[in-house]
Amino acid sequence: MTPITTTAALAAFCDQIRGQTFVAVDTEFMRETTYWPKLCLIQAATLSAEAVIDPLAPEIDLSSFLAVMADPTIEKVFHAARQDVEIFNNLGAIPTPLFDTQIAAMAAGFGEQIAYDALVRQMLKIDLDKSSRFTDWARRPLSEAQLTYALADVTHLARVYPLLRRRLEEAGRLAWVSEEMRAMTDPALYDTEPENAWKRLRPRRHTSKYLSVFRGVAAWRERAAQTRDQPRGRILKDEAIDELATQAPQDAEALDHLRSVPKGFSGSRFGPELIAAIREAIKNADSYAPQIVRGDSSSSPAAGAVVELLKVLLKARSEDADVASKLIATVADLEKIANDDNADTPALQGWRREAFGEDALRLKRGELALVLDGARVRVVEVRRAPKPA
Repeated sequence: MTPITTTAALAAFCDQIRGQTFVAVDTEFMRETTYWPKLCLIQAATLSAEAVIDPLAPEIDLSSFLAVMADPTIEKVFHAARQDVEIFNNLGAIPTPLFDTQIAAMAAGFGEQIAYDALVRQMLKIDLDKSSRFTDWARRPLSEAQLTYALADVTHLARVYPLLRRRLEEAGRLAWVSEEMRAMTDPALYDTEPENAWKRLRPRRHTSKYLSVFRGVAAWRERAAQTRDQPRGRILKDEAIDELATQAPQDAEALDHLRSVPKGFSGSRFGPELIAAIREAIKNADSYAPQIVRGDSSSSPAAGAVVELLKVLLKARSEDADVASKLIATVADLEKIANDDNADTPALQGWRREAFGEDALRLKRGELALVLDGARVRVVEVRRAPKPA
């Protein structure tokens, strides 16, 4: 097998793709030692054309393939697309429209986060060869076995997609997946702006000083990781950000006393930068601190018990519909519903409200009950006694 290594060959392959209704895509990348994922291989296939593309080749320009990724007439099919979409977003072309077969499988009764090989096995009755799974995709040349393994990730996907899509259409659930895909192609999901880095974490306090330092340290770490192209955790661990925000050290001696900060950190090239970031955050604490809506403050004493009931209801309804519960609601969604009938949560919107959210509110109002029927939980209507005349 010969991978595509030139711009002309890639353009010729993209000409074959144009006019197709979909293309299955996968990537191989490395990011264990970097902040930015290093794209090492692109695999693409339709029912009539297939190729392995080498983005590391010195004489290749990916522009023609990126144009395919952005073409609104061609559906881009991935399995577990989150990191693949991030890579193409970094290249300036979010794949749209998008179809993620892992999410689609959750709506089609295949359980939560089914692996690609398991989905292929169940739908096509094929066992995939995983012997090249731990390949260093940045090394060249790649062997025939490695290229064949990589290409299999899309050739079978191209066969799975029509079957899975038809299954969703027949069940009336294609719109459910389409809604998820719109969320996955939102550029905000892949935001790498340092000032927004704190949103990935969970602040534990809500004072202006704490939140300001929390944001400032998270932003400093993000800039340092991006500039040096190193993983965030190699710059500073997540747990250190909370301790730094709590203690707010403003000199090397105070920094060295923190348990979560590596020994000698203050004397490294990072130390002065971090202390400067903390001082600046403290100086502008009131204006720099992010505004956080504190949902927990309105929690009722019974909210914990309600959440547990909602978990049982969610399991029952997801089993009834043969849909992965994770696709319908998260624990965070349940906590919001427990505290607020009008909570701004996906579980009370669109198809999720119909599948679960409305019943969740009815359970809270005492209009539904949960009954153990053998090994299963049934949801039953509560018959209220008529009011006396």
